[in-house]
Amino acid sequence: MAQLLAAQGFRASRLTSRALQYWRVFHTGLEDAAATVTETIERTDVLVIGAGIAGLSLAATLAPHCQVVVLERESHPGYHSTGRSAAYFSPALGNEVVQALTIASGEFFRKPEPGFTEVPLLHPRDALHLFPKGARMDAEEPLLGREATACVTEVSVRDAAGLWPVLREGYLAGAALERGGGDLDVDALLQGYRRALLRAGGNLVTGAEVLELTRAGAAWHCRTGRKTVHAKLLVNAAGAWGDEVASAAGVAPIGLTPLRRTAMVLPLASGIDARSWPFVVQGTEHAPFYVRPDAGALMLSAADEQPDVARDAQPEELDVAQAVDRLQRASTLRFEQVTRAWAGLRTFAPDRTFVVGFDCRQDDFFWCVGQGGYGVQTAPALARLGACVLLEALRPAAAQGLALSSQSSLARAVDPGRFSSRHPAGPPT
Repeated sequence: MAQLLAAQGFRASRLTSRALQYWRVFHTGLEDAAATVTETIERTDVLVIGAGIAGLSLAATLAPHCQVVVLERESHPGYHSTGRSAAYFSPALGNEVVQALTIASGEFFRKPEPGFTEVPLLHPRDALHLFPKGARMDAEEPLLGREATACVTEVSVRDAAGLWPVLREGYLAGAALERGGGDLDVDALLQGYRRALLRAGGNLVTGAEVLELTRAGAAWHCRTGRKTVHAKLLVNAAGAWGDEVASAAGVAPIGLTPLRRTAMVLPLASGIDARSWPFVVQGTEHAPFYVRPDAGALMLSAADEQPDVARDAQPEELDVAQAVDRLQRASTLRFEQVTRAWAGLRTFAPDRTFVVGFDCRQDDFFWCVGQGGYGVQTAPALARLGACVLLEALRPAAAQGLALSSQSSLARAVDPGRFSSRHPAGPPT
C-alpha cells in the first residue's frame, strides 16, 4: 500500500479516524443536547429513531403539531453520514425525485425561517462539470437535457480553463457550467433543526441505543439502556441501520445497501488562491471525482461507491490514492500529503430513490431512509413531504400547511409500497 501511495506522489501523513474532526459538529453546542431532555420520557405521539439530518429535520417539522421524541445512539446528532457530507447544493445531481426535492429545498436554504439560524446556510458557488477525452459523451447528455437542470449550460474548454485555472491542457472534450448551487453549512443546518425541535417541545435523547422494539395494543414500546418510550407511531430514520431497525420491529426490510465513500482535505501550495474556484465534478463512468475549495485547502472525493455494511466507516488508503490520482490527471496540481481523510456511508434503496412513508403492512411504522448522500441538500423539502404524509394519519388539519406543490406525485414516488413484494419479517415479540 505504501508503494501505491508513493507512486501517486504523496504520502498519507495523517488519516483521521473520525470524519467529524473535519466538520465543526464536534466544536459546537450540540454536546449539551442530552442535558435539555427531561429525565423521564414515557409517552409520545411519534418516536423517531435516528438523529441524522433526515430524522432530525422530520422531527423538527412535526414537533409544532404533535409530541415527538428522537433517539440517537451516538453522543452527537449527525455523527455518521450527515457529518461526512460533501456539503454542496446541486439541483443537477441525482435522479428526478432528488432534483425535485433539491429545487424545492432551495428557497429554505437561501431564506431560512426567522430564528432558524444566525448564519447563512448557503454560500453561492457554481459547479463546473468536466467531460474528459475518452469518456462516453452520451453518458453526459441527460445532465444537459433534463427539464429540472435548465441552470446547466455548455461552456467551451477555454472558458472551463478560465473558471478552473489548474485544468490540464488537452484533458477535456467538453464542459458544462451549473449555476445556482453552493456550499452548505451542514453544522448550522443541523443545529437549526435541533433548536427548532426543542423550541417546539420535542425531545432529543443522545447516547440512547435501541435495545428492544415491541408493539402492544396501539403503541410501540422502545427500550434503551436509559428509559422506555411508548409511541403511537414509529419513524425509522436509522440510515444504514434502517433494515436492522425494521427487523427488530418485525417489519420486512427494504433491502438497503450502504455504499462507502471516501473524502479528504488536501493542502494547497503556497501562492494558490482557490477561493473563487467552482465545485468541479467529473461524473462520467471514466474516473469520477469532485473537488471544491475548503478554508484555504481542497476537499476531494473520488465519488466512489464501495459496498459496505452498517458501521462507523473508515477511509482506506487505496481509495485515498485513487482520488488523488484522478485529480492530478485532470489538473496541474501535485500533492505530497493528505491533511485528513474520512469515509461515510451513502445508503440506497434498491431503486436508488428515497423511501418515505408508512409501511404497506404495518401502518404505524414510518420509513424515512435511503437518502443515498442527498439527504442534506433535500432535507427541508423531504422533511415537509414526510411530515405531511405522517400528519395526514395523525393530525389531518395540520398536514395541509406543509404540503409541497408537487406533494402527491413525490409522495407516490417515495412511498414504501413499491416494495410490497418483499417478504414480511413477522410480528415483533
